[in-house]
Amino acid sequence: MTTMFINLPVTDLERAKAFYEAIGFSINPAFTDHNAACIVVEKDHSYFMILTREFFQSMTELPIGDPAKNPTAGTAIFVGSREEVDARVAAGVAAGGSEPGPASDYGFMYQRGLADPDGNVIDFGWMDPIAAEQGPEAFMQQQQQQA
Repeated sequence: MTTMFINLPVTDLERAKAFYEAIGFSINPAFTDHNAACIVVEKDHSYFMILTREFFQSMTELPIGDPAKNPTAGTAIFVGSREEVDARVAAGVAAGGSEPGPASDYGFMYQRGLADPDGNVIDFGWMDPIAAEQGPEAFMQQQQQQA
């Protein structure tokens, strides 16, 4: 089984922990200390490690950029409904995040971006189950048949 960890540098660890809990994730205390926190996206599969910038810097000789100005990665998390996308983004904005742009609605797929207080962007999305399984063309054919 593959497990994924995404490392994100943050300026205020406690603020970042509160933000990620507010958008529906939990913290694994066994892998959390004064330098980092393990954010559980999906138990046994997907995690964020939020790391103080100083601790993150100890893992690389390259300079750490400001994700609010120079993003270096895109992370998308797909959830069960459009309403859940909206709820996650609303919770994140209420917890100190921001929405970097308008929603993207392709009919078969809906996405909204959410920047954490440090500028790390997470896109929340929903995709129609037919499109997810068979591709966007199958979804479009289904829509035409229903019209």
